[in-house]
Amino acid sequence: MNELTEFEKYVIEQKGTERPFSGEYVNHDAEGLYLCKKCLNPLYKSEFKFNAYCGWPAFDDEIHGAIDRTLDADGQRTEITCHECGGHLGHVFKGEMLTGKNTRHCVNSTSMVFKSKEEIENERSAKAKSMELATFGAGCFWCIEAIFQRLDGVESVISGYSGGGTEDAHYEAVTSGTTGHAEVVQVTYDPNVISYQTLLAVFFAIHDPTTLNRQGNDKGPQYRSVIFTHDAKQVDAATIAISKLIQQGIWPKPIVTEVRMFEAFYQAESFHENYFANNAEQPYCQILIKPKFEQAMKQFEAILKK
Repeated sequence: MNELTEFEKYVIEQKGTERPFSGEYVNHDAEGLYLCKKCLNPLYKSEFKFNAYCGWPAFDDEIHGAIDRTLDADGQRTEITCHECGGHLGHVFKGEMLTGKNTRHCVNSTSMVFKSKEEIENERSAKAKSMELATFGAGCFWCIEAIFQRLDGVESVISGYSGGGTEDAHYEAVTSGTTGHAEVVQVTYDPNVISYQTLLAVFFAIHDPTTLNRQGNDKGPQYRSVIFTHDAKQVDAATIAISKLIQQGIWPKPIVTEVRMFEAFYQAESFHENYFANNAEQPYCQILIKPKFEQAMKQFEAILKK
């Protein structure tokens, strides 16, 4: 939370109001985002802003889920507050016909900070540069995708194929078991939030690394246990993780997980994306994916996204 001045506390925490035409964003028209001054939750896009000539910044729409509404005690007006921190923003009015959306969020400038389009793009660029990739095969990618998506620090998880050639990188060919491809997930993650070693710990916990070319009822080399490493550090980390598991004797049979240098990744067909989330009621998901997913959510609760 940002530290607030006394006047900002008066407006944001005590539901005060700044004088009309006194706020810095009344006539502001730059491209970007307006954020909650207290918690920096994004509230409004610049394209939602319009001049209502009322003395306060006016918006005819909001970022989905960013704003809460509460009827004032007198029943006359509807207060708007930040969904994340409850900070007072102002009031919302309907029926004035000032824009096509027929809505006016009347917001105190004091309750907001502005982030320009250039600042946002620079932040995105810096964030993208800090991201790293991990590629894992641990059986059917539907289940693995669903689990890795929930980990804090994971930016994206894409199901696909790796280990074979371009010409047969599609589901029908891969399921034949003759292409050299494994079903994998490619994980984009922030190493400042979650380490590669933690990703490896999750990987080994959510599948059986001792069954050769098989996970449960799924049989074939496309379901093999494999780590496609992206650099020497990942090779070392994977090798050390396997050695520790062997020393600990967690598995009664030998670990057969393959460690290979990454060469190429081919994204799977669009119907595989978010498969468990979109098909949770299907028998395969209910019987095979759901129990494994729920167990992982309990086991790794401390590192899940909030």
